[in-house]
Amino acid sequence: MLDGLWLVLLGVLAASNLIIARKPEAGEIIAKIAPYQGWIGVCSAVRGVWTLIDCVSAMGLLGARPLLWVLWLAESLLLLCLGLLLGVGIFKSFIKSPSANTRLDQLIAKLAPYQGKMGLGAIGLGILWIILRIV
Repeated sequence: MLDGLWLVLLGVLAASNLIIARKPEAGEIIAKIAPYQGWIGVCSAVRGVWTLIDCVSAMGLLGARPLLWVLWLAESLLLLCLGLLLGVGIFKSFIKSPSANTRLDQLIAKLAPYQGKMGLGAIGLGILWIILRIV
């Protein structure tokens, strides 16, 4: 259930512009968690890598429960991609190599156009995970 809540939080931060455009009163709530966006992103990216490794190592689940495995893969990719997008500033402060910073900038440039859509997807997937855990 915590995975679902974390995905919703991550999705809200990633799609904040889209959410605020539709519901301006949500801006106050988002503004309260926005200062922590970078660290939330870093934690999400690390968790995404870990979850992706777990997911790939459990490929046997694909035969037994394919939908669960696909949702798990989607979760790990969303955590990783949105974590990179939201935590890029903190990642850059840790990376000292100019070539690594350039590659990170290139990756962020490729992911940035999809940030809002991935954020909405993370919200939807997070809600789905919460529902599946309750049921």
